[in-house]
Amino acid sequence: MDMIDPFGRTINYLRVSVTDRCDFRCTYCMAENMTFLPKKDLLSLEELDRLCTVFIENGVRRLRLTGGEPLVRKNIMHLVRELSRHLASGALEELTLTTNGSQLSRFAAELADCGIKRINVSLDTLDADKFHQITRWGHIDKVLAGIDAAQAAGIKVKINAVALKDFNDIEIPHMLRWAHGRGMDMTVIETMPMGEIDADRTDQYLPLSLLRAQLAQQFTLADIPFKTGGPARYVEVAETGGRLGFITPMTHNFCESCNRVRLTCTGTLYMCLGQEDAADLRKPLRASEGNELLSAAIDEAIGRKPKGHDFIIDRRTSRPAVSRHMSVTGG
Repeated sequence: MDMIDPFGRTINYLRVSVTDRCDFRCTYCMAENMTFLPKKDLLSLEELDRLCTVFIENGVRRLRLTGGEPLVRKNIMHLVRELSRHLASGALEELTLTTNGSQLSRFAAELADCGIKRINVSLDTLDADKFHQITRWGHIDKVLAGIDAAQAAGIKVKINAVALKDFNDIEIPHMLRWAHGRGMDMTVIETMPMGEIDADRTDQYLPLSLLRAQLAQQFTLADIPFKTGGPARYVEVAETGGRLGFITPMTHNFCESCNRVRLTCTGTLYMCLGQEDAADLRKPLRASEGNELLSAAIDEAIGRKPKGHDFIIDRRTSRPAVSRHMSVTGG
């Protein structure tokens, strides 16, 4: 069974934010003094497993755990191990996660044992002082040790970096050489207008069209058709032999090929990252021991997935495009 949205797109990729909490406070993502959801509002791990299983039965083939920081959720490895049965059965092609890397030293070996073959690590700078500045609470040594642990466990790591004007733009060539030198792909991402933060996003925003032009002055970039299931468009870098992805929700959105929906830790399904419309799946989940009501609610939600988002960042549009923070839906 496939899930087809109103525009003929097959929805086969589910991103699940298992918690809105994080042990970092990245300046482009959230305010320093965040108010997180009460723990009583979160779905149990068993409920998240059941929800994910119904999505898999309805055609999801790729599942990514996100947050917040997914690895700070208590007993998160219980959920990962339960979901891994869908890899063993062949129903799920890939189970993966996006992490800030802070907990990887602790969990990398077990993640690999559960069948996770690749992960994304969010890392915006290799400078220890700048890293602490951008994350507020983070320490880069812990993240680098986590990357070491993941690679030692046989997990393929991709580095995700949000491109921030006058912060890490001049450092990205160095980060690219470092990542490729360790056998890691890298993706750069435009900052998105989601949630109130303590900074002005117009001061942070760097169009990746400009960044690519700057990189092309010292690297040979060749477009390639490589895809991972997500929205990145990739180039091969001749000088390093590695791949560099561009995620451009602002300058060149990828809505026409969107194959994903996002589930929060409270059971809310967002059909589009950049729209407020959502479906409550917690109510049908808890209304019956069977999954008929839940499947019907999912079908109804997919049936109103919008064509795309309306992200804008400029001096005339200082308010975020959507009120919720990135940590709610996990990017």
